[in-house]
Amino acid sequence: MSKTILYSRVSTTEQTSDHQLEQARKAGFQVDHVVTDHGTSGVTTKLADRDGGKRLFDMLREGDTLVVRWVDRLGRNYQDVTDTIREFIRRGVTIKTVINGMVFDGTTTDPTQKAIRDALIGFMAAMAEAQAEATKEAQRAGIEHHKAASPEKFKGRKPTFDRASFEKVKAMLNAGQGHSAIAKATGVNRNAVIRIAQDPAKAEAALMKWGM
Repeated sequence: MSKTILYSRVSTTEQTSDHQLEQARKAGFQVDHVVTDHGTSGVTTKLADRDGGKRLFDMLREGDTLVVRWVDRLGRNYQDVTDTIREFIRRGVTIKTVINGMVFDGTTTDPTQKAIRDALIGFMAAMAEAQAEATKEAQRAGIEHHKAASPEKFKGRKPTFDRASFEKVKAMLNAGQGHSAIAKATGVNRNAVIRIAQDPAKAEAALMKWGM
């Protein structure tokens, strides 16, 4: 018996597939099963390597219908998306999108219609990858902007001691001096001395981040 499966990919564990299922039902789809992937990258992770994607490849049979909100739910890598859709078509599966009601299947035998179908699949997959790359670039630009505007946010708290004081504190700690005595002798805050004593590597990393 044929079945209709909605595949939903959501980017975080806080999101759910409920919204995509609601959209599908409003578009008239009678969904039998929902398969969801959480937090997997549609750019770097192939559909067949995701937990939900593996289930799709196991579940889909000839006569079944695969519903997705848009092709970018299957992935945002051109090669993977086109390979995946063509593989499902070869199996006799019909792929339908909620947005714009696109339908991809293997019913046509006309070579020209096949070429148009494959070209459309390729175009949509290319758009999904291009959009993903544009989003990544925008995110990178935003991060660089905020780094330049607020370096302390990305470097952490600026150390209250400099390199020379740090080396003095380490030397006195190695000599067995007490925290209070070291603080008095070096002018470094006692709490900072304690932090250096507990994790000198972390303290040195903080100095390096700030170019000290």
